[in-house]
Formats: sequence, C-alpha cells, structure tokens
Amino acid sequence: MSTKVLSVGGSIVAPEGPDTEFVKKFVAMIKEYLAKNEGEKLILVVGGGGPARIYQKAFRDVANLDLEENVEDADWIGIMATRLNAQFVKACFGDLCKESVVTDPTVAEEFKGSILLAAGWKPGFSTDNDAVLLAQKFNADTVVNLSNIEKVYTDDPRKNPNAKPIDKISWADFRKLVGDEWTPGKNCPFDPIASKKAQSLGLKVICAGGKNLENIKSILEDKDYIGTTIQG
Repeated sequence: MSTKVLSVGGSIVAPEGPDTEFVKKFVAMIKEYLAKNEGEKLILVVGGGGPARIYQKAFRDVANLDLEENVEDADWIGIMATRLNAQFVKACFGDLCKESVVTDPTVAEEFKGSILLAAGWKPGFSTDNDAVLLAQKFNADTVVNLSNIEKVYTDDPRKNPNAKPIDKISWADFRKLVGDEWTPGKNCPFDPIASKKAQSLGLKVICAGGKNLENIKSILEDKDYIGTTIQG
C-alpha cells in the first residue's frame, strides 16, 4: 500500500466557477484507478483558482490597494476559496472520502477512506506547500502538481516565444526560475516556499497538465508520462 499526493490547481477545478464536466471525468478516473489498485490511497490538495482571484481582486478594488499591500487579508480570501473548492471535490467523491477537509497539514491523521481532501492552511503558504507537508507526514516520496500547463518552461512562454519546455530539472535550477518569495495569487509552476521544503526533504515533484486525464493515470500507475520532473 502506498499514499500518493496530488496538488490539484484551482485553475483546473474552478477556472472561473466549478468546471463540472472536468470534475465528473476526474472523479470517474480516480475511482477507476482506486478500484484497480486496492489499498492505494490518495491525498488531493485543491487550490483556489478563479474564485480566489476574483475575490482577491474585488478586495483590492474596494480597499484601493495594489498587489503588495495587505497581503495577509488577500491570502485569507484565497485560502477560503481553496476550502470551498476542496469541500466541493470531497462531496463529489462521496464515501471514498470519509474525513473532513484538512486545513492544517501539520495535524492531519491517518484516514479511513481511500481519499483525503486538503485545502489552504494559513497566510504565507500556498496549497503546493500544504501538499509537500502532507507528503512528509504520510511518507510519500512524490507530489504530482496538476495545473494548466503540461511542462515547466525556461521562461514564461506567453511572454517569451523562445521559452523551451523542460523534461527534467534539479531543485537548484528550478528554484532559480521561481525565486524565493511567495505572494497570494502568484502564478508559477510550483511555489517557492514549497520548492525549498521539497528540496530539503528530497521529494520528487512532477508538474503536469491537469486536464489530461490519461496522462494523470499514467503518472499514478508509474508509466511514461508527459510533464516535468523536479528532483535532486
């Protein structure tokens, strides 16, 4: 028996509002995987996505603040969005997820169901970091980070047409790409605080496209996959 951790980007679950067609297919795929792999357990950590960005922007518009001001309040708004998204996904899994949504990864306990849902914890940390802490707690050696990009690039491909996709990269080189600071709503493949912790633990992180369900299944089954492996 093993436990796998998936950091499921909010942009996959709720790009604006909930993507019901995707969630239906995602839930069906996970159920099929668990039925074929008896005893396996999954921890799903869900991000804030569109609801987080919408409410954070609304807060800043009302309070007339820029991105760097009142970070803690903006972070709490994003955290609440992650909890709403996680509760939605938990409900969709029914009896497979017996425990409440985890909101503090440091006190999570062994779970009876096949799936454990987790959400944001506290300001200064993203759900990527929560995924790393849960991997540490449940002795998982890999975190699968699912987002709206299939691979990590050498630069932002939306801004730099010469940016190249990366298949494998060391933690040292990856951290040069993402920097060392986290801000609420920061758009990067795997957040800087989580990256530092993952490197210290010797974790492997796989960054892959969250909409490609066959590819996610290949990752879960330890088959060849499309994505970026960060390790070493």
